[in-house]
Amino acid sequence: MVQIGYTMMTEQAGPRELVGHVVRAEEAGFDFSVASDHYFPWLRSQGHAPYVWSVLGAAAHATSRIPLMTYVTCPTFRYHPAVVAQKAATLQLLSQGRFRLGLGSGENLNEHVVGGGWPSVDVRHELLEEAVEIIRALFEGGHVTRHGAHFDVDSARLWDLPDQPPPIGIAVSGEQSCRLAGRLADLVIATEPEAGLLEAFDRHGGEGKPRVGQLPVCHDSDRDAAVERAHAQFRWFGSGWKVNSELPHPDAFEQATQFVTPDDVAGSIPCGDDPEAFVEAVRPFAEAGYTEVALVQIGGESQEPFLDWSAKTLLPALREAFA
Repeated sequence: MVQIGYTMMTEQAGPRELVGHVVRAEEAGFDFSVASDHYFPWLRSQGHAPYVWSVLGAAAHATSRIPLMTYVTCPTFRYHPAVVAQKAATLQLLSQGRFRLGLGSGENLNEHVVGGGWPSVDVRHELLEEAVEIIRALFEGGHVTRHGAHFDVDSARLWDLPDQPPPIGIAVSGEQSCRLAGRLADLVIATEPEAGLLEAFDRHGGEGKPRVGQLPVCHDSDRDAAVERAHAQFRWFGSGWKVNSELPHPDAFEQATQFVTPDDVAGSIPCGDDPEAFVEAVRPFAEAGYTEVALVQIGGESQEPFLDWSAKTLLPALREAFA
């Protein structure tokens, strides 16, 4: 069985709207939710980037059932890992055990704002590994003092610690990140339906752990309008993580995607209101072995119609296909 999740896409809606959307997603019957952690939108047309930890705190109080997760937080540049541990522990308490901490090595788009430069991917993975070790040590309780290659921690302690710390997920895109996730993560996160990523995760210690994918979709009763909106706001998605992690500004994504056509986007993102098209887009994730898939409805103002349609049509079709 594949669980179907809802994405709070902070790049395309304001904070109050995001909380309202996840409340409605819980009512619609989604199995879980995830939220992006951005400082910038990918493209100016998306138009938003509120602080996700405030949004998640409000969402934890406004909902009662639906699990919450960051998808994903970079714990190495904008945030020190000791602060990420404190935020995650607090969210786990606020949500009464419904929070999972999704982590990744970050994107230049968001992390450049603190002026620390953007190192090679090897260094970013070193930073992530050290950050996860610090976060786990703080989750265990007691005082933590460390002087590592990249981070110093001086007698830190989490004074409000949940009985069960939030599970940690790590985003992967290749062998090196799979090796890190297999050793250090409780679950794996990826945006590509590639069985090879999950196989690599299993080889390095991830066998039997949850694996969470993500799929952009664009529902609209007018398919042409859906394709136009997907092209305007999500044409960056097909560039792949090796490109998406490096570009520093929405204007760079505008330039990098200037030759992507609406037909290109429609070929990779299901658009319209045919549930079978959405089912077939989820199928590669199910066949690759993903246990959870979070859908991203493109367009902040199109969430309510999508959620209504999901409750009545899409979720029953997906559960029939993948139960």
